[in-house]
Amino acid sequence: MSESETPAAPAGEVVSRARAKDHSPWNWLLFLPIVVPLITPLFNADSPRLFGFPVFYWLQLAFILLGVGTTTVVYQMTKKRG
Repeated sequence: MSESETPAAPAGEVVSRARAKDHSPWNWLLFLPIVVPLITPLFNADSPRLFGFPVFYWLQLAFILLGVGTTTVVYQMTKKRG
């Protein structure tokens, strides 16, 4: 058996895996694009319209931009330097 291979655990034994050690508070920001679209009063209307589109449609695109933006910020703030 080579060094890169690990032996299988015996039957009934739980194999513990290493958990990520990244417990940055920046990760809490990732809840924002999950929770904000669930607030239905934000888009429960026909107006205002943007380029003729009701608020529901253009707000969905805004939610996408919110998700991309927060993911980018969290990644930049938590990536390992050096």
